[in-house]
Amino acid sequence: MRTVCDATARRITTCAQMLGGITLALLLAQPACAHAQAADTKSTDPAPSAETYQTIYLNNLTQQNDLNEIQSALRNMLPKAKLYGIPSQNAIAVRGTAEDVQLAQKICADLDRAKKVYRLTFTIHDAESGQHGDAHHFVLVAASGGKTTFKQGSKVPIVTGAYDAATPAQNSQVQYQDVGLNIEASVDAYAEGGLRLHSKVEQSSVAEEKSGMGSQDPIVTQTVLDDTSHLTPGKPFVLGSIYIPGSARQQEIEVVADLVR
Repeated sequence: MRTVCDATARRITTCAQMLGGITLALLLAQPACAHAQAADTKSTDPAPSAETYQTIYLNNLTQQNDLNEIQSALRNMLPKAKLYGIPSQNAIAVRGTAEDVQLAQKICADLDRAKKVYRLTFTIHDAESGQHGDAHHFVLVAASGGKTTFKQGSKVPIVTGAYDAATPAQNSQVQYQDVGLNIEASVDAYAEGGLRLHSKVEQSSVAEEKSGMGSQDPIVTQTVLDDTSHLTPGKPFVLGSIYIPGSARQQEIEVVADLVR
């Protein structure tokens, strides 16, 4: 009986030793597994994207503000990219990830579109004492979103002061004022084909009477028509009528806008 018990005890001891060895092996293997797992996790992290550079040229700019608007849109859409506008080249330099540069190119392609160009024909009908007289036509060309100016007349000198007044070589300070017809027009096209026109028609002339400030100071009479209208291309539109100061003359101003391209 004792022999059997001794054998059983030896087997129990052997099993305990084997279990202890397995446990120790597992404990020793855990740091290595954790290290390997950490290494695997680190290797799967995405690497930072490399930056690239691109110069985007814009072909349809008509004024400085167009470049500023496109540049502002890019800054808002691509806050991490570096942008620099080059007005002399009508271009924008972009530095950023490949995705940023690709998106910048798409935004510029969407915004840099050819603008519609209109021919604006202003007709001024003269009338006096209810009788219609001659009609004068003035043609201006303006791009959508742009402004154009027409001037016809003279420059009248106006003395504004003098220097070296205490010496025989006294000199006068003179400024010149435009007198005649002045037309300013800006157009904005709608997607549905309509057109918004802001126009300013100014008529000025030198009056016969003299200023009480001095014989050299003229009196300039002026009439201004400043209006914003909604036009249909090809259809005449009457902006209004103006009276010529100091006379019985009246002028009716009409405009028609025709799409050029």
